[in-house]
Amino acid sequence: MLIRNRQILSENDVTPEALYVNRRAFMVAGGALALGAAFPAFAAPAAAPSLGTLAHSRFSTTEKETPLTDVTHYNNFYEFGTDKEDPSRNAGTLRPRPWSLIVDGEVATPKTFDIDALMKAMPLEERIYRLRCVEAWSMVIPWAGFPLKALLDQVQPTSKARYLAFETLHDPKQMPGQRSAVLTWPYREGLRLDEAMNPLAILAVGLYGRPLENQNGAPIRLVVPWKYGFKSIKSITRIRLTERQPVTAWNLSAPQEYGFYANVNPTVDHPRWSQAKERRIGEFFRRETLMFNGYGEEVAGLYKGMDLRRYF
Repeated sequence: MLIRNRQILSENDVTPEALYVNRRAFMVAGGALALGAAFPAFAAPAAAPSLGTLAHSRFSTTEKETPLTDVTHYNNFYEFGTDKEDPSRNAGTLRPRPWSLIVDGEVATPKTFDIDALMKAMPLEERIYRLRCVEAWSMVIPWAGFPLKALLDQVQPTSKARYLAFETLHDPKQMPGQRSAVLTWPYREGLRLDEAMNPLAILAVGLYGRPLENQNGAPIRLVVPWKYGFKSIKSITRIRLTERQPVTAWNLSAPQEYGFYANVNPTVDHPRWSQAKERRIGEFFRRETLMFNGYGEEVAGLYKGMDLRRYF
């Protein structure tokens, strides 16, 4: 997943959030007027509902949060391009409303959820998590979402369910990066069922108290904070429970570099670079990488007896 390096702005260099938001709103309004003049019948996609008041979580870190501008402008989302700024430039083609999420496979009651109904039904809370990329950079992000377990309880996994297989939307018109062969589309990811049931694993529908922006995986994405970021699949349309371990996008593309588990492990280097240290976006000096990204107390028991150098 390593792509060309780009200069990262410090927190003091970025545009103030209020100015950025106002400028963005002005540009959107101007664009809408121009489109309206050319195409009077044009209908904008439905807006995402407000997230409302978010409950606080005991799992949140108190570390300094990464500025919103960096979180929304420094992204890996190859469906919109391989450069870090491509998603923020190109993701306007994604239409996250209306949106359905299918949950099926080895479940007693397969269901199709409307995203807005799901957001109203689930107990939304803020989770301030560390995010560690396999490229050796990191952030601290205040997500808004709900435990993945809460969704699984709605469909009742059967005794045969061992894994979850996730799929991203596959629509090259909305996601122009899917016209390239950089990966096999649609993007796929997977978890073991016990990993998915862990209270740290969430489905995020927002960040910084607002609905997810397109470049961050709108309208719903996975967040698994003890794993590398590529595990946190974006713009999910389907979750299928299976008896066998599913194929995942990066493991399929480069199995010698990206394992199924993708647990943050500073003792297991990527074949092309070290994982011992990381660069927190907005900081100059690199810091030591923590085992399981610092969440070992909550998740280490999931891997008791496993060789984490073999199952990486």
